[in-house]
Amino acid sequence: MDLGLAGKAAFVTGGSRGIGLAIARGLVAEGVSVAVCGRDPESLRKSGELFGITADVTDPEQLASAVRAAADHFGRLDLLVANAGGSTGGGLLESSYEDWEHTYRLNVLHAAHAVRCATPHLEKAGGSVLIVSSVTGWKPGPSSSYASAKAAEIHLAATLGQELGRRGIRVNALSPGSTLFPGGGWEDFGRQQPERMAAFADGEFPTGHLVEVQQVADTACFLLSPRAAGINGANICVDGGQGRPTAGRFW
Repeated sequence: MDLGLAGKAAFVTGGSRGIGLAIARGLVAEGVSVAVCGRDPESLRKSGELFGITADVTDPEQLASAVRAAADHFGRLDLLVANAGGSTGGGLLESSYEDWEHTYRLNVLHAAHAVRCATPHLEKAGGSVLIVSSVTGWKPGPSSSYASAKAAEIHLAATLGQELGRRGIRVNALSPGSTLFPGGGWEDFGRQQPERMAAFADGEFPTGHLVEVQQVADTACFLLSPRAAGINGANICVDGGQGRPTAGRFW
């Protein structure tokens, strides 16, 4: 199926590895020119056909500069993927105020600011935004700061879909389940604790295995494309029917 993405330009935060890199490469395969940003210059140098921009997305000035650099490099910006995320600290009682603040900056505030900075470009193009949340955003799981930040991202997408719709900009959230990719946490977990990993996959996934990163990327490309023009403000889950969002428990 031709997704109608050829000739467009995209900017992907956290695009130097994992899900972000898979989405970026999926867009390239559809004929999109893609810029990615990340904190590690060495990872960006390995991104090949992607235009790499070094930036810390928790710094609003660096993030705004990265959006401008992508738009200037391509002369346009049609698509935005706010993928960067993560957390510091553990559960509520094992984490600090600063841990929570950093987690919200890295997830919610970065996504909101990226959309704000990209809106003038996206409005010209009738663009599309994808905020990458998580299964943890709607199925409670450790840690509480990360779970609540990812839930906020889902609601952010729904709200911005309403707010920016009249500007011709669609905004959706994508919530991957536990996803395997080279060098990722789940690959490390499976190597270090194979029996626990096997029990998690068998007990929480109807298919008996975790989500593959290409499945997430394929869904992302569709949601960003004109083929998904009727989808706005939605949260699309790519979790294989996953139950608990992590192999850990609160207790």
